[in-house]
Amino acid sequence: MITHLYDLAGNWIAFRTTFDGKYLFDTNGEWLGWFPWGDEDAVDRDGEYLGTVVENRLLRYREPHYRVNPGYPGAPIYPGHVGYPGSVGYFGSAFDYVDVPIENLVPA
Repeated sequence: MITHLYDLAGNWIAFRTTFDGKYLFDTNGEWLGWFPWGDEDAVDRDGEYLGTVVENRLLRYREPHYRVNPGYPGAPIYPGHVGYPGSVGYFGSAFDYVDVPIENLVPA
């Protein structure tokens, strides 16, 4: 089942193909990054910290902790078109988290 991810304002910004899917895609189905450590921290295609899934949001920790370089997993197959899920309500205050910069949500 597709897991849609939103920013703090409730705008749809990314998705995973399953609840605990390994890969992260933008709203057009382009590969953004992956979850190399089996937790909620995502890295971009270069292995740099991208953000963390907090409930149904993809947010960036203000001071990410250091993790080893995850290497390169190989590109995933194209997930296909995902319908627009609409938006969700405002998340409110997310202590220590901010929105992922929009330029980081565009595949390189």
